[in-house]
Amino acid sequence: MSVKISWIIILILLLASCSTNYGRYQQQSDSTPVRIPTPSELEDPIPRQEKPSRGGNKNYQVRGINYSVLKSAVDFNQTGTASWYGKKFHGHLTSNGEIYNMYSMSAAHKNLPLPTYLKVTNLTNQKSVIVRVNDRGPFHQSRIIDLSYSAAFKLDMLRTGTAEVRIEAIDYSPSKKGVAKFTTSNNSLGIETKTKAQKSGEYIQVFATRNEALAKSTASAMASLYQQEVVWPEQNGIFRVQIGPLDKEKSNRLLTTIKKSGYPNAYKRKLLQ
Repeated sequence: MSVKISWIIILILLLASCSTNYGRYQQQSDSTPVRIPTPSELEDPIPRQEKPSRGGNKNYQVRGINYSVLKSAVDFNQTGTASWYGKKFHGHLTSNGEIYNMYSMSAAHKNLPLPTYLKVTNLTNQKSVIVRVNDRGPFHQSRIIDLSYSAAFKLDMLRTGTAEVRIEAIDYSPSKKGVAKFTTSNNSLGIETKTKAQKSGEYIQVFATRNEALAKSTASAMASLYQQEVVWPEQNGIFRVQIGPLDKEKSNRLLTTIKKSGYPNAYKRKLLQ
């Protein structure tokens, strides 16, 4: 009888050791993915106007500390330490109810509205990325942002684990029809484009819409992201977001990037006046 009891106890201990409880995650500590991001996974997302997420936009408490969520990200900028999070959280829900993908260009912030698009610059090497904030954290008080694995890879901060960064909210500040103007909080990326005259070269039509606000905001973001002129001429109530003029080699390369960034129907055309 004592031998049987001994075996039962051993079996219970083995089962217990194999079922360690890590809460809602599958591993206790975060870890580095087994592969590096692909070129397409390193493409910056194209900022666009989005409605506030249904989840993650209320004031909250973590570990006894209260956090307030900002009503707007306009004019927001911050300098401090960035960290990154990877395999432990991959595939789990973010604060706004999406699924965290460590290979996407995303981030977590304690206070910004969800979602918010940010430009993040590594102050050590001046490399920068565009990320979409869709999660809360980091809850390490000395850090201001948690970046996805791909974002951290692109900023060249994986070896150090953290980096001093500047984060700037992308503020949609369109001026008038046919003019794309993008500003960050310090106007360091101010770009203005006009439709006065068509210049020689090729143009990429990204998409067409009857929503003028959407055309303006998309053109503003693309003007900054690609450092190219962007226009949205209107005809019969339809606004066509177009990038150019571009030489043939650049237009081919940029068209491929845009198609991979959520606009598969983008194509080359002459500028619509």
